Amino acid sequence: MPVFYAPVPENLQMGLAYMGGSVFTNNRTADSDFTREQEDVSVVNELVSHLPLQMLLYFNMFYFPCWWFSAVFMLEVKFYYLPGYYQALLITGMILLTVIEVVRLYLGYIGNLKEKVPELAAFWLLSFMFQLPVLLFFLTDEGIIILPLERAVHSLYLLFLLAQILASFLALRTMTRKLTLLFHLRQFGKVDSFRHARMSPVYGLSYHRSVLPMSPTRDMYH
Repeated sequence: MPVFYAPVPENLQMGLAYMGGSVFTNNRTADSDFTREQEDVSVVNELVSHLPLQMLLYFNMFYFPCWWFSAVFMLEVKFYYLPGYYQALLITGMILLTVIEVVRLYLGYIGNLKEKVPELAAFWLLSFMFQLPVLLFFLTDEGIIILPLERAVHSLYLLFLLAQILASFLALRTMTRKLTLLFHLRQFGKVDSFRHARMSPVYGLSYHRSVLPMSPTRDMYH
């Protein structure tokens, strides 16, 4: 006499499959998976623009003209007392620092506000590779006859620059983490489902609801 087995309900199949994947594959409970998914949703939807960096750029934009006029005035005062090679170095340094500063601030604003990693990375490289060495030269080489006003304005500018380098590094780390997560989620087609309100990217189920007790199939997507 043949034996007929009743088919396993679809909800129960999904619950068992999810439980098996959680226990035997990832060695986590379903609750911890839902917690991780909620964290992924928060990372996908969060704004990662760095507020301290934006504040530093804002104040730097107003401080730089003051620094520039002070530096040019001090250079004019001591210009004829300097050897010829120091005159050439200081003029070249001022021109490079002025041009790069305008480009650097623009890249910092665009990269931070619009969360663009290439622009923010260029801002960090210009700050670390160009502005910092030139400013340290202005502040440490006693052969250029450092005046008290120069030492004061250069020191404050150096503090701005170091704080921006640190803040932009932290902002870059956060942005790259978000971009990496988005890249991996797009491989599984989960980014669009994350953007729906409180929808789970696993089976289209709402968060904080159990898999097993669901009866109507349409509730899975509404």
